[in-house]
Amino acid sequence: MNKIKPGLDIVLDVLKASLAAYPTSQFIESLLFQYQERGSLSKKQLEGLYQKACNVTSLPPGKLATLEAIILKKPNRFKSPPPSAVNLIEKDELLESRINEILLKYPQHKRVLFIQTKLKNNEAIATLEKSEIERFHKLLMK
Repeated sequence: MNKIKPGLDIVLDVLKASLAAYPTSQFIESLLFQYQERGSLSKKQLEGLYQKACNVTSLPPGKLATLEAIILKKPNRFKSPPPSAVNLIEKDELLESRINEILLKYPQHKRVLFIQTKLKNNEAIATLEKSEIERFHKLLMK
């Protein structure tokens, strides 16, 4: 990360001042360790640091304002919402009526019962299965 003034590190100064004010805070210690290891903090971590640093009276308000500007400069990361459940499978009325006609005459026909179950569960009916129903209908309804 290119800094305008390499000798001036506001986040590190705020971290050290907050650690001096809260020496037993595990949160600030972990943030300081991560900042020293990686060189940066996430937006949520910086927001947490800002909330802690607001209560430190020895911290100059200019450093808090700079920390707030750094937070505002970071992008917001949002998870995209899950896609809405749209019923993509449209019921085929002709196929449904043919299945019912076949089952009226032959109620134990296993293949037609299987396809009817798929149709009721809104599962996709393959073209091969549709052609089977057409063939069964022609053969059985003579």
